[in-house]
Parts: sequence; structure tokens; C-alpha cells
Amino acid sequence: MYKVLATLYALFLLFMYIYMKNWLFLGIAIACEVIATSNLKLSEGFTKWLPSTLVVVGYAAAFYFLSLTLKTVPVGVAYAVWSGLGIVAISIVAWFAFGQKPDLWGVVGMGLIIAGVVVLNTLSNTTAH
Repeated sequence: MYKVLATLYALFLLFMYIYMKNWLFLGIAIACEVIATSNLKLSEGFTKWLPSTLVVVGYAAAFYFLSLTLKTVPVGVAYAVWSGLGIVAISIVAWFAFGQKPDLWGVVGMGLIIAGVVVLNTLSNTTAH
């Protein structure tokens, strides 16, 4: 009985890895884009070598992982999630790292972006690929 349960659990983990890895790749793409955009400000017009290098490497990695995502996730869905969550994430980073606190309407707008991403991924048929 233990071997059957272990086999079923292993198959479940394999299925989750196959299904979820594309969303993991999208999460990595978003993180790389946020790192690159944050360093774009710090590069001061590409005059500082370390932030400038992080910009180039970050954007290259972001597009690489986005391309891996696009193997199985529709481009419209992937781009909506990537850009929407990227906007929210960079706004949060800008708030804490650069003191660029959003006003009430900015927070409302970010909430609507997140709501749109949730609706797109849970209620829309466009996520099937």
C-alpha cells in the first residue's frame, strides 16, 4: 500500500512540476524585470557599470524566461500577467527603495491590475492552451 501511495504522490509531484514550471518561469521573468527596472534608475543613464550590467542581464533573463513561458501559456495571458504584476512589483520596490509612495488612486489602480490578472487566470477561457 505504501508503494502505491508513494508512486501516486510522485506522479502528482511530476504533474505539478510539468504544469506549474511555466508559471514558475513567468515568476522568474517578472522578478528579473523588476531587478532590471530598479537598476535602470540606479544606473544614472548607464554611467554606473554595476547597475548598468544588472539592467542588461536582468532584461535578457526576463525575456528568456518569458520565452520559456510562452511554450505553453498563451501570449496574451503571459504578457498580461508579466506586465501587470511587474507594474505592481516595481511600484512596491520604488516605494521602499526610492521613497516613491503611491497615492490612494495609485493603490486603487494597482488593486485593479491584480484583480484583472486574477479574473484573466481564473474565469477566462483564454488560459487554456
